[in-house]
Amino acid sequence: MNGATPPSDRVTLGGLGIGSRGTSVLRSFLIQKDVQFLAICDVRNSQREAIKSMADKTYGNSDCAMYSDQEELWARKDIDSVLIATGDRWHTLLATMTAKHGKDVYCEKPCSMTIAESRYLADTFQRLGRIYQAGTQRRNGTNFNNAFNLARSGKLGKITTLHAEVGPGDRWPPITTHAWMPAEEEPAKQVVDWDRWLGPAPWRPYNSAYIQGKWRGYYDFHGGGILEWGSHTVDLCHWAGGLDETAPIEFEPIGMNQDTPYTINCKYANGLKLVMRDKGFLGLGSCAFRIEGDQGWVETADSGAVATSDNLKSEILSVPREEASLSTTYHVRDFLDCVKTRKQPKSNALAAAQAHIACHAAYIAFQLGRKLTFDPARDLFLNDDQANRMRSRAMRAPWRLA
Repeated sequence: MNGATPPSDRVTLGGLGIGSRGTSVLRSFLIQKDVQFLAICDVRNSQREAIKSMADKTYGNSDCAMYSDQEELWARKDIDSVLIATGDRWHTLLATMTAKHGKDVYCEKPCSMTIAESRYLADTFQRLGRIYQAGTQRRNGTNFNNAFNLARSGKLGKITTLHAEVGPGDRWPPITTHAWMPAEEEPAKQVVDWDRWLGPAPWRPYNSAYIQGKWRGYYDFHGGGILEWGSHTVDLCHWAGGLDETAPIEFEPIGMNQDTPYTINCKYANGLKLVMRDKGFLGLGSCAFRIEGDQGWVETADSGAVATSDNLKSEILSVPREEASLSTTYHVRDFLDCVKTRKQPKSNALAAAQAHIACHAAYIAFQLGRKLTFDPARDLFLNDDQANRMRSRAMRAPWRLA
């Protein structure tokens, strides 16, 4: 077959809500020889046409279908898996509905908007037996794996504390706003389906900035800096600490002034500590995370550089930035392999849910400005009704988790 992948070995893919980040992830899919991208669904006509053009150019044909309603994509029996890269408000709802239509899911992070959504996500994928890969690609990044393997080798001694960069506060403050942008004239539905763009989020008037990616920082659409970066770095800390099936039992916010560095100190039932903070790392790039043991420490970030305590300086762990940037491609490959083998990928639904629950609970503690005690077995704050009311959000009809 001249080196072509037989149809029986191909993974057929559709896309839901493919904007700037989704386009970058899609490129990592399109370079895989065993992937065939068949259809794009997006509420924006310009984006539907852009993704169709990108796919058709890759395959040298005009076969990529365009839809504005996700039901049309789900009805395609020839699509095995779906890439979801909408805004955060849609992630849990679309991922679980896609799974119910018998398809596997690669979903951009953050994976959920609430603690309740996180649990629903994990439970749904476990019940249905579908493959889910969260877009927390650093689990497959070479330098992050080097830091992880150093910790697992025992050279750091007993792991005591994990540090996750959240924020940064000067770009994404920890607390979101309930404000609205000024109303603009709403485009025709075939140009931008504004009602469908909003989806389960509360109604608000159209403003073109929202659909250009400037929805972050607004409570209805976004979890603030703690979730924006913590969905990556808290996830890495859970991975390094063997915490993929749990969450902290204590959350204590420090530095409540949003103009100053902020910190949330967390503790797990096994005694491990997690420190979420937006400052104080070594300047190795964005998404910094650090593992500390009683015999040494290691820290890395997106530059690919890896720093260690003096006793571990002989360890060669850093990688060039070009290698560090390949984490999404490796993450996509992990997903595709698991679609075929039916094994769980590194960023599976349960692992993603637990890391996101930690972030959501930290956000609630920070917003309330007090220490909270949490039962991760029941996803319940102890003796705090106000905090418990913040574990979920109402969805705008007709959307609901069911």
